[in-house]
Amino acid sequence: MKYYLFVLLMLPLAASASSLDRLQHFLRDTQSARSHFKQIVLDKQLSTIQEASGVMQFSRPGKFRWTYDQPKGQLIVGDGEKLWVYDADLKQVTVKKLDQALGQTPAALLAGQNEIEKSFRLKDLGKRGTLEWLEAIPKNGDGGFENIRMGFNGDLLDVMELRDNFGQTTVIRFPDMERNPKLDPALFKFSPPKGADVIGE
Repeated sequence: MKYYLFVLLMLPLAASASSLDRLQHFLRDTQSARSHFKQIVLDKQLSTIQEASGVMQFSRPGKFRWTYDQPKGQLIVGDGEKLWVYDADLKQVTVKKLDQALGQTPAALLAGQNEIEKSFRLKDLGKRGTLEWLEAIPKNGDGGFENIRMGFNGDLLDVMELRDNFGQTTVIRFPDMERNPKLDPALFKFSPPKGADVIGE
């Protein structure tokens, strides 16, 4: 599960017609954001096989922090140049160049530049319940995902659904998305803890 949570952050993202407008407004008007998140992973039969929760924060361009409360001891930080993944249970840090590690991912879209049409085919799925839905299909198959759906409540991102190439679906809900909070720059800095093994650059 530890590495699945890391892979989850590397997933591709989504957009479309009226829902595309929602996404574009969100990206254009949001320079920073903060929200709790609740994440579940479903198997092919839609039975829950994993659960996680925590806090997501980002500051554009290129800086973000995902802190996992459940399971404990996991932290993902993008400092604008490098991606740091810390697993406290393993006492291990993985580090990569940010642009190479992210590519076509949700983290890159939320915290990066507004060029989603270059990487995804976009489709408006219309309104379902109280949310406007869109779908993004990666233009290449390198991301490991068949499609990603995003649900917007007004111009705020409420939920992401990501279907991978193994038939599993990851659902991430953002119940209290806060737009443009003032975030401490120190949140996006990371120094490996003493005694931790560092893998990568």
